[in-house]
Amino acid sequence: MAQHPDHVDRVVRQWGAERPDLDVSPMEVIGRLKRLTRLVEAELKRTFARHDLDFASFDVLATLRRSGPPYRLTPTGLMQSAMVTSGAITQRLDRLEARGLVTRTPSGSDGRSREVELTAEGHALIDRALPDHLATEHRILAGLDATQTAALIDAMRVLLTTLGDDPE
Repeated sequence: MAQHPDHVDRVVRQWGAERPDLDVSPMEVIGRLKRLTRLVEAELKRTFARHDLDFASFDVLATLRRSGPPYRLTPTGLMQSAMVTSGAITQRLDRLEARGLVTRTPSGSDGRSREVELTAEGHALIDRALPDHLATEHRILAGLDATQTAALIDAMRVLLTTLGDDPE
């Protein structure tokens, strides 16, 4: 039995009793991933709200900030980084531009395309929000020691690449 039984242990035990003919072991991982996702997203949502952000806004601002000077990308570059549709990125950019956190200007190399750039206000906001975000992530992972964290990272990396997650 697990050292710290959880809800998924109960579900697996129940299925084992009701359908002993089935291997329900994948539920041990998938069920926990789903529950963890819900709990982690709730924590991150609270952190973003303290900065008047949501997941989508944080994602765009963080992507621009980590791209380095001049903190500018095409909407396509942002879309690929965020793995969302062009319509979704347009909505995100509309909201951020209305708040003065990004600007969209014609591309210097191709007048038909636009570039999205972090404004000084957007830069300042992401620089305030990022340490708070990282503190939340550290708090979420505080129950794991360094060895457990490294093993979890490795296992998730293998699973992601096995499922076809593209590193670029």
